[in-house]
Amino acid sequence: MPVITAPQDFNTDDLYVDLKPVFERALYLKCEGFNFAGSIKLKAAAEMVAAAERSGALQPGSVLVESSSGNLGVALAMIAASKGYGFLCVTDSRCNLSTRRLMEALGSQVHIISEPDATGGFLGARIGYVQALCAADDRYVWLNQYRNPNNWRAHHRRTAPAIARAFPKLDVLFVGAGTTGTLMGCARWFREWHRPVRVVAVDSVGSVTFGGPPGRRMIPGLGTSVRPALLEESYVDEVVLVEEADTIRACHRLARRGFLFGGSTGTVVSGAMSWLAEHGHERLTSVAIAPDLGERYLDTVYQSNWLHDLYGEDVLGAEQLTTGRTR
Repeated sequence: MPVITAPQDFNTDDLYVDLKPVFERALYLKCEGFNFAGSIKLKAAAEMVAAAERSGALQPGSVLVESSSGNLGVALAMIAASKGYGFLCVTDSRCNLSTRRLMEALGSQVHIISEPDATGGFLGARIGYVQALCAADDRYVWLNQYRNPNNWRAHHRRTAPAIARAFPKLDVLFVGAGTTGTLMGCARWFREWHRPVRVVAVDSVGSVTFGGPPGRRMIPGLGTSVRPALLEESYVDEVVLVEEADTIRACHRLARRGFLFGGSTGTVVSGAMSWLAEHGHERLTSVAIAPDLGERYLDTVYQSNWLHDLYGEDVLGAEQLTTGRTR
């Protein structure tokens, strides 16, 4: 029986869901939401904070500040509360209300950016606010998840080896692309260990990460309006782009079978299913990483009025997932 003294010490790393009964295609979903932060972002947050402490950048009295669409903010809020730091999360109007309230319940402050930057969108505006704040007050310590190598190192050290242990004959790994920390950490590990694993990145339509045109994105988590500094495309074998309507349909299809996952997970599952429909076969061993669970999306992805206002009355009408765009 595990006994912990800090919330970041608990993180279930070996739970998988077999999705074949749900989607009739062989895919194992690695569930990363079973920790006190509720998402895979706990790994990156813990790694970045520990590195900042080792370097001396974080001192007693420091205030952590980070730009986040939600999940990393919750993870940092939890760790800051555990370690006695202040924390300010700079987010935008797309951040779920429950996520903002959770960070505040943990003792953190939340600043909401209401207007996007003319060229960098909401992300550019959030980063600009953080940079100005740090320049004006040296108490603030910005971990900068977008450029911090400890973001991908967390997954190089933990996530990829855990998958390899569970699936020694893995053929394909599907990873969502946000900051690309998870994607780069896993892709680097499998490349360095000469494992013949095909790494497929899954991104949202409207994201500029892989060179696509910017567009409206209402579901936080994956995708970005600024190309991630951590991304090295040479480690990625393929990219699948997913429409948000397909993300929503995947989430609801899982929920109808009792699995309540978040929007990022719905995007990854939808992208994986579209890829498997074109390339999959019965002997293929495939794993997708589910970054989060669904409770924080009850007011958005799982709320009828929100869905109908943004995506139309028939968004859940199609039983089959439409095919994603593969690059």
